[in-house]
Amino acid sequence: MSATNQLPPRDPLPRYLAPVPKLLEDLGLRFAWLVVAINLVGTVFGFWYYSGQFAETATVMWPWVPDSPMATLLIALAIAAWKLGHELPWLTALAFFGNVILGLWTPYTLLVFYDSYAYLHPLMFQFLFWSHLAMVVQAFVLHRITDFPVWAVAVALAWYASNLIVDYFIPVVGEPHHTTIPVEREAAMFLEADALGVIAAGEVTFTLLALFLALATRVKKCERAEVGRTGGETPGTDPGGG
Repeated sequence: MSATNQLPPRDPLPRYLAPVPKLLEDLGLRFAWLVVAINLVGTVFGFWYYSGQFAETATVMWPWVPDSPMATLLIALAIAAWKLGHELPWLTALAFFGNVILGLWTPYTLLVFYDSYAYLHPLMFQFLFWSHLAMVVQAFVLHRITDFPVWAVAVALAWYASNLIVDYFIPVVGEPHHTTIPVEREAAMFLEADALGVIAAGEVTFTLLALFLALATRVKKCERAEVGRTGGETPGTDPGGG
């Protein structure tokens, strides 16, 4: 889909697939270059934030370390590509997965280890919490610029599945490459899980959620396209577009 002065149409998706109000979606798309700039600034900050972990990680594994700044970089590139008239479905899918997964995982982790994050300045804690939730919000605008073709979703799933593997299961080189947490990995948590198991469960859950949302969006868009060809009505859709 090429970018023009006219905003891309908003398909009437169910609210769970398009929870962001249309007014806010339109605002983000109209000021897309500002959104790109904000994400690039966040990317720079994120790479700085991970500088200590880079120093302790083998260089070959660096691409799997800065999860959140990679997600903001991906969405900046995806939106920029769309604005330049060359939307890349695989890049947009990667951006969607990254911003949903990391946008939810970081607040989840901050809450799970709330007491252990007492070393963070309260403003830094709030910044990390809300800025990551904002990543989820912007991810839910991407349905306006892509149809999430299955092959593109497969690319995103392959990358983030590899991220899960090296973060929690088979680090390949060195130790697991997940974001540093403020407790020992073996620390006992709730439901007889250890700390590593708790954060792994969160990321696996959010990866599956991103997969479901992307494919569900694809299905609903295909249903709408079929309705357009046959002139019927799509059952189970929200005419208001969510």
